[in-house]
Amino acid sequence: MDNKDDVAVVIAPLHLQSHLRQLLHFACRISSYGLPVYYLGLAASNSQARQHSTTLNPSDIEKIHFHDLQIPNEDPPPNIPMHIWHASMRTREPIASFLGDLSSKARRIVVIHDLLMSYNVQDISSYPNGESYVFHCLPIFDMYCSHYAPAAGFPIPLEEELLKKLPSNDGCYNPEDVEHHAKYLNHCMGKNAGDIFNTSQVIDGTAIVDSMANLATIQNKKLWALGPILLTQDHDKVQIKHFCLDWLNKQPPKSVIYVSFGTSTSFSAEQIKELAIGLELSKQKFIWVLRNADVGDPVNNKCEENRSGTLELPEGFEERVKGVGLVVREWAPQQEIFAHPSTGGFMSHCGWTSCLESIIEGVPIAAWPIQFDQPKNAFLVAEVLKIGLHVREWEQRNELVTASTIQNIVIKLMASEEGDMIRKRAQELRKAVKRSTEEGGVSRMELDSFIAHITR
Repeated sequence: MDNKDDVAVVIAPLHLQSHLRQLLHFACRISSYGLPVYYLGLAASNSQARQHSTTLNPSDIEKIHFHDLQIPNEDPPPNIPMHIWHASMRTREPIASFLGDLSSKARRIVVIHDLLMSYNVQDISSYPNGESYVFHCLPIFDMYCSHYAPAAGFPIPLEEELLKKLPSNDGCYNPEDVEHHAKYLNHCMGKNAGDIFNTSQVIDGTAIVDSMANLATIQNKKLWALGPILLTQDHDKVQIKHFCLDWLNKQPPKSVIYVSFGTSTSFSAEQIKELAIGLELSKQKFIWVLRNADVGDPVNNKCEENRSGTLELPEGFEERVKGVGLVVREWAPQQEIFAHPSTGGFMSHCGWTSCLESIIEGVPIAAWPIQFDQPKNAFLVAEVLKIGLHVREWEQRNELVTASTIQNIVIKLMASEEGDMIRKRAQELRKAVKRSTEEGGVSRMELDSFIAHITR
């Protein structure tokens, strides 16, 4: 029997939209090698992942075996994303049951899971034919600079001037959340056989990737930087219909800045007002996805997108910007927007999925980090890769970003020689990243290496 025929791959994502999508794209990549892939999630999360992965070929999604995990109905905690975390914590038993059944049918079970799902998949270590790998939905740059290098006492391979400007970890994480996660994760750490990162040497830099790989070797683990794994479609082959794409079709090339802050960010009413005024004053074309953080109860199959009915814009704003700007109060097809020839810039919170999507399409970024890995991502984009601008420095994170600041940043990115140079570098990076994922490219070789390893 061919090794590939008796190796089963199990994907266990965290139930957050960006994580669900990254791991579904990776599932399809693995499936393309002829391996059976099982995608485990709550019913609502599995449905959301399929619906929002619009650039995936439907025939590729059909090859994935989706398994809806059944967990007890309980009232979820009210906070985002903690209620998703608690929902995930209750999936250990159904995941263990699924793995137990699969272990008797496959020569080897390979579990690929989100770091924050380590507690839930820990039972894989009890099966002699089981092994697990952590899939990081973050760049190596953040993980190494923020966590691994400081803990190990290793140097960060950056020039002195960049090191001085590297943002601190202050304000990135809620200490209570960190303590809560550590309570469950600490005793699970070290059980996995290796780490997978959705990034590449082309993006994070060879020095950073090599430094992380050296740490992995010391820990007797393997590491693969095989991204970006987000699959794309040519603009002329996009089949999804959405009113914002119709609007983009009427705009000049590279003239529109796309403004979106992900699914876990909410702004104050005052900040929304300043952002609206800033966009209007810039007189640049824009699409603005205006919404609060996603809400809902994934336990009871009620994951919803906040329709932002309570978010108010300045009186008459939408009428005044009609033809120049478009406000979207629902989910938007982000990858298709980046791929559209009329899109020329992106104002972002710098979540890693959003960064990757913009990098893949060569769209420069106005970086406005809010939390988590985002400050380091923004630094990587603006200071290291030089494909973006800072909206404001991380040290000023608690200050209101004024309309005049937003106006100036938008004009600089969209209508200045400096912005044109940034856009040119973004396009050059796009081409380099594309080459890395093609036959013989560094990321493709990393992916081939991973597949060879798990089918050994």
